[in-house]
Amino acid sequence: MQKKSIKQFQKTVHIMGEKNFRNFSWRRTKNPFHILVSEVMLQQTQAGERTIRKYEAFIERFPTVEALATAHLKDVLLLWRGLGYNRRAKALRDSARIIVTRHNGKIPKQQAELEELPGVGSYTAAAVLAFAFNKPAVLIETNIRSVFIHSFFNDTNKKIADRDILPLIEETLDEKNPRTWYCALMDYGAVLKKSNTAITKRSAHYKQQGAFKGSTRYIRGSIIKLFEEKQVWSQQMMEHNIKEKSAVVKQQLNQLTKDGLLTKHGRFYLIAD
Repeated sequence: MQKKSIKQFQKTVHIMGEKNFRNFSWRRTKNPFHILVSEVMLQQTQAGERTIRKYEAFIERFPTVEALATAHLKDVLLLWRGLGYNRRAKALRDSARIIVTRHNGKIPKQQAELEELPGVGSYTAAAVLAFAFNKPAVLIETNIRSVFIHSFFNDTNKKIADRDILPLIEETLDEKNPRTWYCALMDYGAVLKKSNTAITKRSAHYKQQGAFKGSTRYIRGSIIKLFEEKQVWSQQMMEHNIKEKSAVVKQQLNQLTKDGLLTKHGRFYLIAD
């Protein structure tokens, strides 16, 4: 791509990003731990009022990585409730323990070290580098995809894979201030998706999410919610309270136990730690 074209694209993104800037709580901090929390929360969860409330409550309860590292899993899970995918909460707590023991309480500044943390993949690691440390890491998510599909692939009907987009992201990256650049990209992409609902479906990685009610996520969340009332539950008691079939509850209990979220003692279950 010619330098002139790159500059024009960057100018458009910065203008549209500034015009549609979303003032999220995690954008008002450079605290690496707080940004790590926000990025794990935003995995598979849309940015919005619910996430903002959960983020602010989480940071108030666990303001430092040391505070989270010493937390009981039950406290973390119950505070996380409503965001779904509870394995992320456990992974974040476990990551805090690793950061304290292996990294002297400092969030790693290298991609490989970040990816060694539980639940931190290549995207989350790159996002932490960009937003916490202003490092020019290459990252892609749904809003960024939308900008590049709209800007560079409007003349094709084929599904666009990330491998087609990533070289363009790297080539057009504002290396002097990637933090501001990625915020602008995401905010511009959010606007594009609202004005053109079909743009997301043009990605080869698009998957339509099914109904939440009755889903695996819903049942697992309903099980975890029970532990707000008391510490120990039998399967039979759970079935009665969440009104699901025995086989369904048993399957999810087995998975929650396998994931390390619950532990079983005889016929009773409680949150692991």
